[in-house]
Amino acid sequence: MSLKSVVSHSKPAFKARKDSDMTLLLGDTVPDFTADTTLGPISFHDWIGEDWAFFFSHPADFTPVCTTEMGRTSQLSAEFTARGVKPIGLSTDTVEEHFKWIEDVNDTQNTTLRFPIVADPDLKIAKLYEMLHPSESETAAVRSVFIIDSDKKLRLTMTYPMSVGRNFDEILRVIDALKTSDANGVALPADWRPGDLAIIPPSVSDDEAKIKFPQGFDTIRSYLRTVDITPSQKDNA
Repeated sequence: MSLKSVVSHSKPAFKARKDSDMTLLLGDTVPDFTADTTLGPISFHDWIGEDWAFFFSHPADFTPVCTTEMGRTSQLSAEFTARGVKPIGLSTDTVEEHFKWIEDVNDTQNTTLRFPIVADPDLKIAKLYEMLHPSESETAAVRSVFIIDSDKKLRLTMTYPMSVGRNFDEILRVIDALKTSDANGVALPADWRPGDLAIIPPSVSDDEAKIKFPQGFDTIRSYLRTVDITPSQKDNA
């Protein structure tokens, strides 16, 4: 066998994927859908409107970890509102089951849950958003997180297993980071919190950075420049 034959046979076969097979990627416009929720029927894109959305899925109603997560989201309602973010949950149960479960959530988590929970008993939305992971369950959604901006673009995804609850401090932190990056044209370092130094992207030249950040910046390496974007006390006056 010739070398040419060996090479040609060793190449992996390329198979174009259909749109229906495509994974939802960062920057994609998220799929729209209509569904019944605990606050009535919605069209997802219309419901988001000019806000951002925190769309998150649960394996099932009346399960322990899910109950704490629904409660925590409710307890943080003022934090989401302050950031212009609407929470919306989903599990593969009916609206009637959701209503009964909300009573338990409110009672056990000392809250009053007011955000919508999507009913998805036919798994249509769970499949659309790839919330079903067969090694976990064929019928129950894993703990998916989708942060969606006002342009209906996917900005972040996280997936937790059924046995582990989400870190809501991180969810709020990453929303702050995304909005700060958008507003200031910066990148954010590991473990960034509001008030910490930001990073000037390498795509911005030093000359451009001097104009964009007149407060000055520190050059640690040619590719690593930090800048304080926290408004001064004078600016806040």
